[in-house]
Amino acid sequence: MRASVIITTYNEPEWLRKVLIGYSVQDTLDFELIIADDGSGEDTRAVVEEFKGSYPVPLTHVWHPDEGYQKCVILNKGILASNTEYLIFSDGDCIPRQDFVSTHLRLAERGYFLSGGLLRLPMELSQKITKDDIVSQRIFDREWMEQNGLPKSFKNSKLSKSKAYSSLMNAVTPTKASWNGHNSSGWKADALAVNGFNHDMHYGGQDREFGERLVNYGLKSKQIRYSAICVHLEHHRAYKTQTSISKNKGIRSETRKTKAIQTPNGINKLPT
Repeated sequence: MRASVIITTYNEPEWLRKVLIGYSVQDTLDFELIIADDGSGEDTRAVVEEFKGSYPVPLTHVWHPDEGYQKCVILNKGILASNTEYLIFSDGDCIPRQDFVSTHLRLAERGYFLSGGLLRLPMELSQKITKDDIVSQRIFDREWMEQNGLPKSFKNSKLSKSKAYSSLMNAVTPTKASWNGHNSSGWKADALAVNGFNHDMHYGGQDREFGERLVNYGLKSKQIRYSAICVHLEHHRAYKTQTSISKNKGIRSETRKTKAIQTPNGINKLPT
């Protein structure tokens, strides 16, 4: 295996089912898939067990009890559970295009992390998508998606299959190549060097802070938001609070100010 794909999930079993279908039809099978589960119930466990027996790549379910929003903790547990040198991170509500993993592998480079993007879908379309739509890759056909409820927008050009167009847009987009939890990748050694994700952070910018420490460590970021494509299924966010967001802004500000590389409360605090 050349890569470990780590996806987070929390009590969205039907969304996870669609995402697992997406990874089952990748154009390379040279990876393992790790589900980093932040305390989901039995419905999610049942979905994982349903796929495990016949999944085309190794499938690991890393779970811990539900004690509130602990995405950073479960991500670090996912990192420790990985068996390869290269890690691709996404979420259990993001369906990858067929070339998602192979694109990350093709563009991987020492001294860099890759910054991908996503295309957000409305709730009605998220619910409408079927297994056949994913397997056939209709959900990455712009015309089909717009006919089935995706609002027309320039953002939909991310669905272009042209590598030349994708490369051009990666080069000219004003969007910063930050670490995005829904679509980013990098070397496991670098993640370990910065002590992984910060357990003190809850919802709101915790992925970006991880990337900022990678930059402080000396890495550069590479923009691939038009090359590595996933579509984001809509869902509710009960864990989104202004208190959490404000706290995380303070932590990120301190990380930038002090040029911190390692978080004091990360992988080192997990049981070995």
